[in-house]
Amino acid sequence: MKKNTPLIITWLSIFLNILLFILKFWAGVVSNSVAILADAWHTLSDSVSSIAVLVGIKYSLQPADKNHPFGHGRAELIASLVVGVLLAVVGFNFLVESVVKFREREAFFYGPLAIWVTAISIVIKEVMARYSMYYGKKFRFNSLIADGWHHRSDSISSIVIMVGIFLGNRIWWIDSALGAMVSILIFHTTYTIMKDSISVLMGEALDRETEAKIVGFGDGLVPGMELHPHHFKIHHYGNHTELTFHIRLPGNLSLEEAHDIASKYEALIEDNLNLCVTIHVDAVECASE
Repeated sequence: MKKNTPLIITWLSIFLNILLFILKFWAGVVSNSVAILADAWHTLSDSVSSIAVLVGIKYSLQPADKNHPFGHGRAELIASLVVGVLLAVVGFNFLVESVVKFREREAFFYGPLAIWVTAISIVIKEVMARYSMYYGKKFRFNSLIADGWHHRSDSISSIVIMVGIFLGNRIWWIDSALGAMVSILIFHTTYTIMKDSISVLMGEALDRETEAKIVGFGDGLVPGMELHPHHFKIHHYGNHTELTFHIRLPGNLSLEEAHDIASKYEALIEDNLNLCVTIHVDAVECASE
């Protein structure tokens, strides 16, 4: 799969979101439904966030330079935060509108147009969510995964509205309640996106599963010698990750021998885990220590 696939997916996302916004907004106006209008603007916010993702991914794909020796990968993490903020604003606005509509008991009407538009939205947004998450994980772009969650939250909110459509004629306050529920779903998605992005930016410890794999790669690398890998530090730069750690080797090895062992260990990890590895060698008096 080509490296520009995430960019193609993001452009497609922008186009489809704008198309869905027009359809939902039309259905919302005809129905006088705050829930459908909230869903429409939620979809439009997807387009805005996808633009932020597009800029972040495009910038993150630039090669490393003198001022950014580890590349520009964290630009797409910043894009993820932009997505989260936009979602929070949209969610708050429609929570307020739902409360106002409930207090004023505004009338609404869910007709065939609302049903068809909502059904189409559910299918398209779920497909977009699956593609964005799949390729986000494949190319290790957090912002694309965040955009996928944005799509899924829109799909879920449309499902909630679909349920409300069939209850609308029986419960006068259902539209206001659905608008509030959509807002809560948006807040939940915002929390997930912000939490994951901020955690990476602040720095995370190496997970135990990856550490166990690295230790396993070292077992048997040098017959009769334990390497004792320790002091792991990992740094994420979007789709580029730097890993450093220490190993222990007998002090009576030559510099060339120690370098050869460390280089073989680095290559083994890089080939299997797609990490850029730097190993520091600690000298000990004998292999048993």
